Amino acid sequence: MINKRVAKVLDRFRITSGKGFRLKDHDPGDTGGLDLQKDHAADLLQQGIERLAELQDMLYAQDRWSMLCIFQAMDAAGKDGVIKHVFSGINPQGCQVHSFKQPTPVDLDHDFLWRHSVALPERGRIGIHNRSWYEEVLVVRVHPDLLTKEKLPPRLVGKTIWEERLEDIAAYERYLARQGTVVLKFFLHVGKGEQKRRFLSRIEEPEKNWKFSAADVAERGHWDAYMSAYEEAIRGTAAKHAPWYVVPADNKWFTRLLVEAAIVEALEGLDLHYPKVTKAEKAALEVARKALV
Repeated sequence: MINKRVAKVLDRFRITSGKGFRLKDHDPGDTGGLDLQKDHAADLLQQGIERLAELQDMLYAQDRWSMLCIFQAMDAAGKDGVIKHVFSGINPQGCQVHSFKQPTPVDLDHDFLWRHSVALPERGRIGIHNRSWYEEVLVVRVHPDLLTKEKLPPRLVGKTIWEERLEDIAAYERYLARQGTVVLKFFLHVGKGEQKRRFLSRIEEPEKNWKFSAADVAERGHWDAYMSAYEEAIRGTAAKHAPWYVVPADNKWFTRLLVEAAIVEALEGLDLHYPKVTKAEKAALEVARKALV
C-alpha cells in the first residue's frame, strides 16, 4: 500500500488543474526531499515493481478497468529507461507498449487521434504510449509546417487550432475515463544542462552511439518553444480524471520511483480483486476435483 509520505510526495508533482500552472515552478533536479543511496533506491523500486505486478494480475483477472500511461518528454529525458524498469515485473499478456514515431501516409488520412485510438488498451490491460496525441500540440505546434501534411481543409486551420486541439484531447480523455480507462500522463521534465550531458555521453561512449541523432540537437534549438508548448498542453488538459505528473528527470532513480508510485496509487484506488466464484461454480469445481482425484 502507498504510505502517507509517498502520497504526499506524489501530490507535490501531480497536476489536476491547469489554473496557475507554470513549468518554471518545477525543478528538474527535485527529489521530493528524498536523499537515497543508489542501492536503497533500487530496493524501493523493486518493492514497487512487485506490488505493481500483483495489482496488474488482479486488473487482468477482473477485466473491468484499463489503464493508459502516456509518456512525454524532451529527447534524452529517459522515457525508454522508465518504461523498461517500472514495467519490468508485469506479465507481458497484461500490457501493451506503443512507441509513436512520425505519422504514416495512412495515419495522415485520418484525424489526429485515430492512430492512438486504435492502440488503446483493452479492459484488463495497461497501455503504455511512448509519445502520444500530445505530439499534435507539441512538435506540430513548434513546427507548424507539419500541419500541411495532415491535409486539413484550409478554413479549419486558424489561429485557434492549438486551443481547439487541446479541447478535443481534454474531451477525449474525459470520455475514456467515463468508459473505465484510467489515464495517467507523465511529463519527464529534464533540465537543459542535464540533456546536454546525456547527449555528450551518447557521443563519447561507443555503446551509446546508436542512441544519438543529430536531429535531437536541432530540436534542442527550439527548447523555449517546446517548454511553452508543454506548459500550454498541461494547462489545457490537466484534470482529476486525467492528471499530469511533472516528473523531475535529472535523477533517474527518482524519476522511476515517482512514476512507479503514481501507477501503484492509481491502481490501488480501483478496488481491484480476483473474480468471486459463485455457488454453482464452486460446485462445478468440486465435481472436477473429485474427477481428477
